[in-house]
Amino acid sequence: MELLNTELIQELLAFTRAPFLSLYMPTHKVHPQNLQDITRFKNLVGELKDSLLQKYSAEETKKFLEPFEILSNDTDFWNHTSDGLAVLSSPEIFKALRIPVTVEELAVAADSFHTKPLRQYLQSADHFHVLGLSLNEIRLYEGTRNTLEEVELTPGVPANMTDALGEELTDKHTTVASYGGAGIQSSAMHHGHGGKKEERDKDAERFFRVVATNIYEKYSKPTGWPLILAALPEHHSLFQKVSKNPFLVPEGIQINPTAVAADKLVKLAWEIMEPVYVSKITKLTDRYEQAKANGKGSDNIREASVAAVEGKIDTILIEADRMIAVRITNPVTGNTQKKDLTDPKVDDLLDDMGELVIKMGGSVIVLPSDMMPSETGLAAIYRY
Repeated sequence: MELLNTELIQELLAFTRAPFLSLYMPTHKVHPQNLQDITRFKNLVGELKDSLLQKYSAEETKKFLEPFEILSNDTDFWNHTSDGLAVLSSPEIFKALRIPVTVEELAVAADSFHTKPLRQYLQSADHFHVLGLSLNEIRLYEGTRNTLEEVELTPGVPANMTDALGEELTDKHTTVASYGGAGIQSSAMHHGHGGKKEERDKDAERFFRVVATNIYEKYSKPTGWPLILAALPEHHSLFQKVSKNPFLVPEGIQINPTAVAADKLVKLAWEIMEPVYVSKITKLTDRYEQAKANGKGSDNIREASVAAVEGKIDTILIEADRMIAVRITNPVTGNTQKKDLTDPKVDDLLDDMGELVIKMGGSVIVLPSDMMPSETGLAAIYRY
């Protein structure tokens, strides 16, 4: 699976040749539930076809949808799906992205890609990584409040101490085995010759430092997600000491990560993350309310559209599940016009606003409706 990060969205926003086709749908990992996925996919492609035919000829439409047809017949792809799927296509690019969270069904043909679901998935507001660490191995998970999915480590990220240190191991003949059942603090027993404690400690420190650097550079830095350490109590202080990762959460899960089920691990992780999440959202909404009171914020769609075009918006909060069929018709004045989402030039206004704010150097936060500080679907905080 391609690593989803903010650079991907920037890449998608750089393309200029329409039409831009965006398809999102929930998928299933196991048989027989996944048998319905291809049918649902074809139905959504049918919606794209109906939209395209409003502007393009049947021959042009067939050409635009050809990559979707090829994907629908790729049996191997449909046998290895995740919880969600995003398919993004234009004359310049075609990407099919497996997403480890469920997404709502959507098929949009427009003059730009619909990226709000990807942006919500990628943002750090309620998303995090869990690093399961022991002297034997590491495991990395992507988490939300309800899900925890193991990540296939990218090439170059060490999976264990031998991978990390190789020939530099102080005692090449020493192995470490953990003993203990689920929910039981494990103890490490060392076998082999050499085995001096100070040498083992040096190896552990060097191993943790390599792991910390790799996880930061290849996962935390590209996503901006908080990182929670899950490890035996004796490993936490050492990892915190060697890690230079600013996204590493001070409080960790003090348990052998291999000795607990995934549902237990996600519960423990969210107990740590929930106060962080609530605090972050509260600060954002309080900041918006203060900005609005000072004349430096607005939830008015017309006003915010003009401000977005002028590059005036520092941060915009947009509602995750709301779709507003309004198009910014004048990129200079910010004028808008009500349209229909079946129009092959029209996308969700909130999605378009988010993309425009990003292009102008601002920030976008996608929130569920119950977290939004306004009723219009957006809340903009101005730079000035």
